Amino acid sequence: MSSPSVRRPAPLGGAFSRVVAANLSSSLGDGIARVAAPLLAVQLTDDPLLVSLVAVAALLPWLLFAIPAGVLVDRVDRRLALGLAGGLRALVAGGLLALHLTGALTIWWLLAVVLLYGALETVYDGAVRAVVPSIVGRADLPRANSRIEAAEIVVQQFLSQPLTSWLLAASALWALGLNAAAYAVAGGLALALPAVASGRTARGTASTGAPTGASADGRAAGWRADLAAGFRFIWADAMLRPLWVVSVLIGICHAAVTSTFVLFVLERLDVPEAWYGTFMLAGAAGSLVAAAVTGRLKARFRTGPVMATANATGLAAWFLAGAFPVVGVGAAAVFVAFGCTTTWNVLMMSLRQAAVPNHLLGRVHGTWRTALWGAMPLGSLAGGLLARAGYGTPLLVGAAAGLVVALVGHRYLVSLPDPEDLDPEGPAPERDAAERA
Repeated sequence: MSSPSVRRPAPLGGAFSRVVAANLSSSLGDGIARVAAPLLAVQLTDDPLLVSLVAVAALLPWLLFAIPAGVLVDRVDRRLALGLAGGLRALVAGGLLALHLTGALTIWWLLAVVLLYGALETVYDGAVRAVVPSIVGRADLPRANSRIEAAEIVVQQFLSQPLTSWLLAASALWALGLNAAAYAVAGGLALALPAVASGRTARGTASTGAPTGASADGRAAGWRADLAAGFRFIWADAMLRPLWVVSVLIGICHAAVTSTFVLFVLERLDVPEAWYGTFMLAGAAGSLVAAAVTGRLKARFRTGPVMATANATGLAAWFLAGAFPVVGVGAAAVFVAFGCTTTWNVLMMSLRQAAVPNHLLGRVHGTWRTALWGAMPLGSLAGGLLARAGYGTPLLVGAAAGLVVALVGHRYLVSLPDPEDLDPEGPAPERDAAERA
């Protein structure tokens, strides 16, 4: 008797491939910026608290700008939002390069640049996350998000981390110049995405359904309502509300762990500065493995149990790194922790995309990140203060606090459904073949 044929997943389509291509160039810029900023900081100051402010500056814009950015993403062509974010970040990167070359760069200028990067990232991140459910079905969201995560990991970590460390060791001109070029290319590619990525439902009408030619008073009232729409939706949803609270608490704990991790690696593990990016490839490897297997784990064990396990395992890995400060344990912990974070992120994003109507995606995403990433600077500051008592202290205290939250929320996390079981808008409309091409 012949064995049954194995059904291969359907292709995600040409529109999705183009989104990935545009995102790859942006990811290169992000990867360079995220490695260069802390390494430049340790050249400018040896105060752990000031170094931790780099992480604070990167996250603070999510508290201030994420909700307005979400409203913008839901109101304009999402390709334009992506292009604008890429172009402006290219200009900011050029300014950072000029400051460094003229010897005018200080820790305060660096913090200002990181703040600008973060403000523009709120627009880019909201737009690219809102584009995905416009071009793939709900059942395909974990697969699509896994591919995006995998592509970002390869570029941001396997390529950008060692490359940036080596280029900075040689000359900041190469690293910061490449950063500016990558953002500029990303902006151009985003503007060339197909119309399906725009988020528009009809000509002259935004995805909210509101006419684009409304009066000034109507637009003002609409913006005020839009600013609160994401919060109202999350708080009214029995699944999203507790998931939001757990995510914020865990995010604060992770921020405490990672804000001064560069000092832990350089000072406690004695990793040379030029090899910092190479050491962090352990995390890139863990993330890439997780992106490859998350879909299969979800299919076998369901979304909830996988998320609960990944959450607790990643925090335990950070605790072990702080308890046993040697290179081998540290590298293994980074591998596990980054991998667990990737699994969590893929499934979390898939649940949100499946649970939220398309016209609210930008606002819900912005509101979610406002609380999550807006609260994480508190964790980063706590990590900087804890590091003054010892560079391993933030890992021990932050991970222990996170494990308490994970234990309290374990039963709820295990109960989470699969994305395909959620249907916020009824049957998904059939997408024209030309849109997928």
